[in-house]
Amino acid sequence: MKQFGAEFLGTFWLVMGGCGSAVLAASFPDVGIGLHGVALAFGLSVLTMAYAIGPISGCHLNPAVSVGLWAGGRFPANKLLPYIVAQVAGGIAAGGVLYLIASGAPGFSVASGFASNGYGAHSPGGYSLVAALLCELTMTTFFLLIILGATDQRAPRGFAPIAIGFALTLIHLISIPVTNTSVNPARSTAVAVYVGEWATGQLWLFWVAPIAGALLGAAIYRIIFATQASTALPSTRTPGQQERRQRQVRGARSDNRQDLNPGT
Repeated sequence: MKQFGAEFLGTFWLVMGGCGSAVLAASFPDVGIGLHGVALAFGLSVLTMAYAIGPISGCHLNPAVSVGLWAGGRFPANKLLPYIVAQVAGGIAAGGVLYLIASGAPGFSVASGFASNGYGAHSPGGYSLVAALLCELTMTTFFLLIILGATDQRAPRGFAPIAIGFALTLIHLISIPVTNTSVNPARSTAVAVYVGEWATGQLWLFWVAPIAGALLGAAIYRIIFATQASTALPSTRTPGQQERRQRQVRGARSDNRQDLNPGT
């Protein structure tokens, strides 16, 4: 339950930080943060929560990420549905709080979009359904590749949240004009349910494309970035080969220590 609660709170923060910046601050008179600020807000929301709840739940905050991690062999299937439920619930709760805050301003109306994702007439740049589908698919594919690579056992420890946060920022810088950027079904659902009509009618794309992209990203990762353990199992070596390999590893470690401490 602690893991599910962490995912609820983390997704709440993602929606408040990202969608909140778009609704409340993007076009604020004279000091609006614009597209660049919104992109950075989404990245910072993930980066900060990754350090806060990463040790508890892994900080997925995104059904597509959970599915991709499962497909990549990093996440158990029995937790997949509870994680998704917690993420969507946290997003919708944040959308409700954001709605109450935004409605306190004169002239507020969800008809302006309320940071919803869309295509065609509801795309910020008027991009077609096919363009939106391809964009979301591509962005989520690379998002999963970055997540899986940054959290790989061979990657530098402690830097994954930074890589993932900046990746999400870059994704928004690229794709806000196309779909208002989803790559996250929970984020899309969180605001679409308050807009209704066209937003919920187009919501299917922002579930299908990110999840398909996550599966594709996980498949590419497993093919190209397979761990050394999976490509050279110790059980396939003879005892003599294992002994020689151990000596090589010890020698490499000794060389690394000398490189890191040249004075020794």
